[in-house]
Formats: sequence, structure tokens, C-alpha cells
Amino acid sequence: MNIKDEVTDKYSLRGRVYSKIRADILEGRYKNNDELRELAIGEELGVSRTPVREAFRQLELEGLIRIVPNKGAYVTGITAKDVKDIYMIRSKLEGLAARWAVDNITNEQMEEMEENIYLSEFHGAKGHSDQIAELDNRFHEILYEACNSKLLENQLREYHEYVQRVRRKTLSENHRSLASTNEHRKIMEAIKSGDKDLAEETATNHIKNAYSNIVANGLKESYPEE
Repeated sequence: MNIKDEVTDKYSLRGRVYSKIRADILEGRYKNNDELRELAIGEELGVSRTPVREAFRQLELEGLIRIVPNKGAYVTGITAKDVKDIYMIRSKLEGLAARWAVDNITNEQMEEMEENIYLSEFHGAKGHSDQIAELDNRFHEILYEACNSKLLENQLREYHEYVQRVRRKTLSENHRSLASTNEHRKIMEAIKSGDKDLAEETATNHIKNAYSNIVANGLKESYPEE
């Protein structure tokens, strides 16, 4: 089923086209300086050139492509420096999310967080990389939901999406998956104990540790320099 069959509303269609192209860029299907052709993408997605053109404008505002008048649209993607910036910003925002979660997390969210860590430890011991990656993503989603701020949650989800490709690579390293789960446990325990300062500190350090790990395990291979 193509995108056009799934939705007919103009604005929803544009949003779906934008999301698909954006995901392809972030996941590495399109490389830096690749030309994006309206007609080819429209045919692939089963849409006219109009929603593709509108998606291009939005992607240009986001800095993922550049539109050269009378020439075309070219991928700029994100660089190694962008990834560093994202992680440093994330470290602050995740710390804030953990602090706010102390007052706002529900019993159901806490139970799911505890179950998530239990399953992560189990699959980590078995070396199940796919399950580990899914559980890691879900832990952060629970934390974002628990902060009880739509604005903060949406911002964190956006940054989280930006670096999925390199995160999948580094989480497959068993030593990091075990360390990451241990850090998740410390965050959970700090939130459960009601210690806002410790919750913020452990969540902030968790993201900084994640960045240090991706530097050691493929950042420059996955993303170009500035």
C-alpha cells in the first residue's frame, strides 16, 4: 500500500512524505550531497510532486537538505559535530526529565520501568541485540512520558530519532549494553527514592557516557566531519 492510499488529506499526506524522506536521510539511505529528485521520490511513494516539494521546504528549514535554485535539492544530513551537539543538549534535557519524573511518574510507569530493566538484563546476558535496542528505546520513552511535559517529551523524542543509526551500532557492543542497563537502573532507583538531584545527575551522565561510547565505536564512520 502506498502513502497515497493510506491518507488523502493534503496536510497529512505532506507530513507522511516528510517523515519518510527524513527517516531515509537519518538512517543513511541517502548520503551527504546526494541529489533528491522530486519526480523519482513522488513515483516511489505514489504521490504527486507537490507534497514532495513541500516536504523539501520543511527539510531545508531543519537543515537536512539544501535547495539550490535551478539545480535541485541535495542532502546535507547531520555531521559528527551535530551528533555531539545533540548528545550534549540531550544530556541536559534528559536530566531535567528525570528530575521532573520524581514528582510525576505513575505507579504503572514505575512498574514498566522496573520490568524494562529486568528484561534488559536478561536479554543482555543472552546477547540479544535486537531486543536490547528495543528495550533501550522504550526505557527512554517511559522516562519522557513520566516527566509529564509534552514540550520536553516532544523535544527529546526528536533528538532521540536523530541518532538512531549510530545508537543501533554501538548498543550491539555487549559491554555497552550491560553498562547502559546498569545506568538505567541507577536512574530508576533515584527516581523511586525521590532524590531529584541524583535522578538528574544520573540521567545526565548516562547520555554523556553514551556519547563517549559512540565516539569510541564508530561515530566518524557513521557521520561525516563538519
